[in-house]
Amino acid sequence: MSEEVQDDTPPFDPETHTRALWPLPVGVDEEALKRLRHDLRTPLNQIIGYTEMLIETAAEGGSTTLAEDLQRLHAASSQILAILNEGLAQWKVETGKVDLIALRRSLLGPLNSVLGYRDLCEETARSLDLTETISDLEKIGFASRNLRKMLEQESFAERYHLGTPVTPLGSSSPPVPVPPRNPSALNNIVGHILVVDDEPLNREMLVRRLKRMGFTASGAENGLVALEVITQESFDLVLLDILMPVLDGFRTLERLKADEKLRHIPVIMLTALDEVSSTVRCIEAGAEDYVPKPFNPIILRARIGASLEKKRLRDQERAYLAEIQAERTKSERLLLNVLPKAIADRLKGGEETIVDAVPAATVLFADIVGFTRIAADLVPAKTVALLNEIFSEFDLLVEGMGVEKIKTIGDSYMVVGGVPLPNPDHAICCADMALAMQDVMANFNKRNHSHWQIRIGMHSGPLVAGIIGSKKFAYDLWGDTVNIASRLESHGAAGVIQVSQATSDLLSGHFILQPRGPVELKNRGEMMAYQLVSRK
Repeated sequence: MSEEVQDDTPPFDPETHTRALWPLPVGVDEEALKRLRHDLRTPLNQIIGYTEMLIETAAEGGSTTLAEDLQRLHAASSQILAILNEGLAQWKVETGKVDLIALRRSLLGPLNSVLGYRDLCEETARSLDLTETISDLEKIGFASRNLRKMLEQESFAERYHLGTPVTPLGSSSPPVPVPPRNPSALNNIVGHILVVDDEPLNREMLVRRLKRMGFTASGAENGLVALEVITQESFDLVLLDILMPVLDGFRTLERLKADEKLRHIPVIMLTALDEVSSTVRCIEAGAEDYVPKPFNPIILRARIGASLEKKRLRDQERAYLAEIQAERTKSERLLLNVLPKAIADRLKGGEETIVDAVPAATVLFADIVGFTRIAADLVPAKTVALLNEIFSEFDLLVEGMGVEKIKTIGDSYMVVGGVPLPNPDHAICCADMALAMQDVMANFNKRNHSHWQIRIGMHSGPLVAGIIGSKKFAYDLWGDTVNIASRLESHGAAGVIQVSQATSDLLSGHFILQPRGPVELKNRGEMMAYQLVSRK
């Protein structure tokens, strides 16, 4: 019987999404290693003891085949004992050269052989109806599985109080935790495989061999059945025969690779030795690998293992890419909460310094009248909640008004039209925004039985726009246009939208405006002001 390829990948626990940490620390105390020797030898002694009794029974019964397989089983289990004694030898303990990762690798090969020969012995025993032999073989299987489980336990270090895993002997850095596998690729630890072959005996033989190797496997008699089964169950790998009736391997492979949901499943082609050109055609069409008939168990296991590992890595890559895309979307959404989209796009395009001279724009400031007094009468949480209610509705207005919110300062809300993208109707957009903000305040007062009012000031003219800061950066506006709009708001009246002459001239054909006379503005002197009443 050929020995299975050893699997050195640390075992994965789908519940904790972690792997066992190999190797375990070296140079640990003798007591811990004594417990380790005892616990590993216990199931091993059971395996060897029952095997020796079965060898004696088989020799008496005259079953040559069973006796030969039992001898092989005994040789493999004896090899495990020798490896264990060597790996945990006293001189290695005293010199700090216990290498548990090497020990595990050495143990897994003969342990796989023990399990394989045990299965063969059980098949023979069942064919001969040897009830007592079957019972003893089941005990050997139980002990073997316990030994394998012990080697693969994630809590191994903790259970023997070996401490936190440290740098393996000869390594310069601590072991890096392995990310969790994609759950869709883990119907079980070793993989769920579909065998597609029109010959019942071929199909049954291969399914049984795969199950003996530890895989979960099922069969389909042609490509059409296979495609139907794949849509109903999740598979990690498909073994696909080329020559089949109804739907052959070529067309089945093409359909798999054309389906966005199925194309990630690796396919290994089952080929005869004279099908080299067909195999090449399948590889070019997207097949992962091929296995020639008749199958060599070691080659079969190796190629299946390689394909499953590639799939795991691809699944992991897709999961990472999806995560990266989700984080990128989140980052872009956060960036757009801080910056206008046009500016964010310029930043992502590589611009480091963004400063624009804008020849014509309209700036709007809105402020809640008497907010300091209002806040003094309310608990802080209530004050913030009410202010957030108002400003959130203002934010919704901004999205449909063709204007850009610049910032909020306390209870002040700043908006601009014509920035960052030029807009000849910048004043009209801001005027519509101002009137809509008044409606928001009226509805807010009705809902909350309050009497809050806002002042709004607007002015049109040239300004400078750009980004300031390198960490907590912000998009802001500078210039007289900004200052005058702010003064018009602060020198306005409650419930009034006060605009400058320049803004009034841009609105006169579309809105009803009333003169308010000259207004004395700080650092600007007198300026003619108008009240925006409504649209015409």
